[in-house]
Amino acid sequence: MRRAAIAGALALLVLATGCTVGPRYSRPAAPAPAPDAWKTQPPWEQAAPKDAIPKGAWWQVFHDPALDTYEQQLLQANQSLIAARDHLDQARSLARVATADMFPQLSADPSALRERGSGNRPLNGEIPTVANGGYAPYTQNTYTIPFSLNYEVDLFGRVRNNVAAANASLQSTAADLQNVQLVLTAELAVDYFSLRELDAEFEVVQESVGYQRKGMDLVNNRHAGGIASGLEVAQQAALLDSTLSQLALVQELRAQYEHAIAVLVGQPASNFSVPVAPLRAAPPPVPLGVPSDVLERRPDISTAERLMAYQNAQVGIARSAFYPHITLSGSGGWQSRDLAPLLNAPSLFWSLGADALQPIFEGGRNRANLAAARSAYDQSVANYRQAVLTAFQQVEDGISNLSTLSQALTTQGAAVEDARRALEIANNRYIGGVTSYLDVITAQTTLLTSQRLETQLLGQRMVSSVYLVKALGGSWDASEIKGEQVHPQAGQIVQP
Repeated sequence: MRRAAIAGALALLVLATGCTVGPRYSRPAAPAPAPDAWKTQPPWEQAAPKDAIPKGAWWQVFHDPALDTYEQQLLQANQSLIAARDHLDQARSLARVATADMFPQLSADPSALRERGSGNRPLNGEIPTVANGGYAPYTQNTYTIPFSLNYEVDLFGRVRNNVAAANASLQSTAADLQNVQLVLTAELAVDYFSLRELDAEFEVVQESVGYQRKGMDLVNNRHAGGIASGLEVAQQAALLDSTLSQLALVQELRAQYEHAIAVLVGQPASNFSVPVAPLRAAPPPVPLGVPSDVLERRPDISTAERLMAYQNAQVGIARSAFYPHITLSGSGGWQSRDLAPLLNAPSLFWSLGADALQPIFEGGRNRANLAAARSAYDQSVANYRQAVLTAFQQVEDGISNLSTLSQALTTQGAAVEDARRALEIANNRYIGGVTSYLDVITAQTTLLTSQRLETQLLGQRMVSSVYLVKALGGSWDASEIKGEQVHPQAGQIVQP
């Protein structure tokens, strides 16, 4: 009866669902209610559902096959992205480690020993076996096959909170991977459109070199005829040489962007080149949605939110330290002096026991650990709210930049046309002898500056579009990491 009562009590402890002493997690509210709409109006019509950012490949919204190719190469060969994937694999394995404590731990430690006992060993209160008052020496074998079984009864949720923390950490790592991918693919798109803008700028400067050389021929011919002065020749030569220097600087800057793209797609810079293709495209409409959508679409916000869940589980772990730590243990096996009867019934030994460790005085250790865990949770809440505010700011910045650049590009286009007309008038006036060649020099410089600025504004508008898509989270949403979690599996019982 006594044995049955003990066995029943142990069974109740094992089967008890227990009570998790940690706080139940719920995502804290953002620092203020999410706005109903964005403050700045975008410089385009509201995108239709068919214009949504392509799932898993946000860059396809720009409809640029070359960019699509480079992005696919980045996904396959970028070393930083590969490292982030390996880190996620590591996080999955570490999360599975936490589930191991949900199961009994069984170990075996077979041994074989042959020993000789001294005839002059201390008596230790035993009766002597020889005339001189000592022992007879002996030689014997000892064969042992012991097994040890230990199981922690998770009555107060320490193990469950460990698993919850491991899963939250795993999901934050999965969100980190998506954030790395978003950052790298956005960086590639920015470098790509910047390079194409430089191709267009190179074309503009090269065109300017062409008409400046014609101007050089004109003043040289007029100087040979005694109409133009040497000063006019020198002025035009200085302008032409300066423009040729600008051409070289544009090429040098383009090479740097080309090298950066090579690294992003996992290629040696020496073996990589991007064909010349001047930028002509306008940025597409970007589906903005509503501000509250950003909370689910940005991987960095999901990382911050999952870290809150992790710290919340750590509070539960710290609380469980105040309660008894209950462990069931057992050991058994076979032991014999000879190998032949080792596995016989008389050689069997076993023991069963339970241990309940209740902290009483810990010098304030457990209380300090709980206070530290609560502070870490509060810190994670503040970090989450800051990430939300930063996300709203970045989206508003992106919309505002595009609106401003759109207006600036319109007026700059008019400025280029005005500069062309001014150069034509200055040339005609100079040939007609009405004005000096300085007016032509000034008109040429103004036209080149206006054309370059127009091209730069077009490139900035494309880059700002990329940054806006990035600020919105690309084509990702938080549901993609929900499946990244581990659960105890029955098969783990027999896994090493």
